[in-house]
Amino acid sequence: MFFFLITLLIVAIFVMLAFLAPKRYEVRRSVIIDRPHSGVFEYLKFIKNQDHWSPWKKKDPNIQQEYFGIDGEVGFISKWEGNSEVGSGEQEIIEIVQNDRIETELRFTRPWKSKSRAITQVENLGKMQTKVTWGFSGENKFPANIFMLFYNMDKAVGKDFEEGLNNLKALLEKV
Repeated sequence: MFFFLITLLIVAIFVMLAFLAPKRYEVRRSVIIDRPHSGVFEYLKFIKNQDHWSPWKKKDPNIQQEYFGIDGEVGFISKWEGNSEVGSGEQEIIEIVQNDRIETELRFTRPWKSKSRAITQVENLGKMQTKVTWGFSGENKFPANIFMLFYNMDKAVGKDFEEGLNNLKALLEKV
């Protein structure tokens, strides 16, 4: 009887945590770049250009990459196999809205399987300035969503987005 009550208590706690745990996540950061809007967009729509400013490329300079399709067009896929810091997966361009945004789907296979939607959006601020917003979002599925009660995705990944945007700003402003 005691074992049954303990088991029931553990199950009840597990169910309660799953109910309270966040079902979605979203991380976004922005930077203002002193370059014309259309030029910034044209640079960003090519996924291979991420190799020059993405913080994850620095975390694994020996990353193995493969590409499928035509870069800068819907359907282009960048596939990678990296160390424990960058994992493995692929990124596919799923939508391009000219001079507005590039949307991709991120499909991770390691360190764990997940799917996220990433966006890189540009906004013309005039005066030769462009605001770039970079981020991603997705669903926390049960039972993995319980882990998100103890893991702050925005805090953990947000610094990487800030670093990447700062790299992008430095790169594009020196051109």
